[in-house]
Amino acid sequence: MWPNGSSPGPCFRPMNITLQERRLIASPWFAASFCVLGLGSNLLALSVLARAPSPRSSFLTLLCGLVLTDFLGLLVTGAIVASQHAALLVWQAADPGCRLCRFMGVAMVFFGLCPLLLGAAMASERYVGITRPFWRPSATWRRAWATVGLVWLAALALGLLPLLGLGRYTVQYPGSWCFLTLGARRGDAAFGLLFALLGSVSVGLSFLLNTVSVVTLCRVYHDREAGRQRPRDGEVEMMVQLVGIMVVATVCWMPLLVFIAQTVLRTPPVMSPSGQLLRATEHQLLIYLRVATWNQILDPWVYILFRRSVLRRLHPRLSSRFQALSLHPPPAEATLNGP
Repeated sequence: MWPNGSSPGPCFRPMNITLQERRLIASPWFAASFCVLGLGSNLLALSVLARAPSPRSSFLTLLCGLVLTDFLGLLVTGAIVASQHAALLVWQAADPGCRLCRFMGVAMVFFGLCPLLLGAAMASERYVGITRPFWRPSATWRRAWATVGLVWLAALALGLLPLLGLGRYTVQYPGSWCFLTLGARRGDAAFGLLFALLGSVSVGLSFLLNTVSVVTLCRVYHDREAGRQRPRDGEVEMMVQLVGIMVVATVCWMPLLVFIAQTVLRTPPVMSPSGQLLRATEHQLLIYLRVATWNQILDPWVYILFRRSVLRRLHPRLSSRFQALSLHPPPAEATLNGP
């Protein structure tokens, strides 16, 4: 239904929502609270990263890029969603030309793909560092920031495709956000599949590389001769954090990515010729999107909580376990100091 009977712009579709429902769910407090929680979590993680013993290491640099991306994503998209809730979800009144909708669509794709691509980049860095340590003698924090920049460029390039004619960004139920269109048009289906495929490949690559890295560390742990070459406690700690980030990304994003692929490929098409989706489909998309957004909130807590210093405070007996995982038994008088 269209407000006031006005003609819709290019980013507007008929929506299964009544004026009464719009007023019931238009409170901005939930969206604002969700955004503040995420921003606070990421700011806390950035402050902890700034005090890390080796802030310029490749892994911590990539992790800093991930947390910074999550922070900016919540700031940009959260501000738009909260403002639209405050405007009673009448997007057409605030953005008749669809410029804000296109901007938010690009932001949703960009900040959605970046964590998945950065997770794959971090998994690649740890894979090379653990299995081929002599292959990367020149790995520096500058190269790591260059990798973050390349990830940002790749995600931005994909996000701009609908502005160049491949796919469309449209206002989604309940009228507070814009995203790619789950339609049967060739461009909409191609862009939806491209987004879902790239995200799924990133998650799959992270899983594969992290599995190999973990298996390699376990083998080194049982190889005492190799274990005496250098301490491995820092590598174990980084792998625990990276596996946690991978699990969070998989749980949060895979339902949405699978749903997008299934919807655009479904026969007969879920979207009507007028652009209207079934009410159940709109609700599912909103739920999966909210689950995916939790990725930006949980990422920083994986790093904050899964550090040796925090784990020892929660459970002092873990100190001896980390000493065993170091694969390089320290002198009896030495103590382990976690970051």
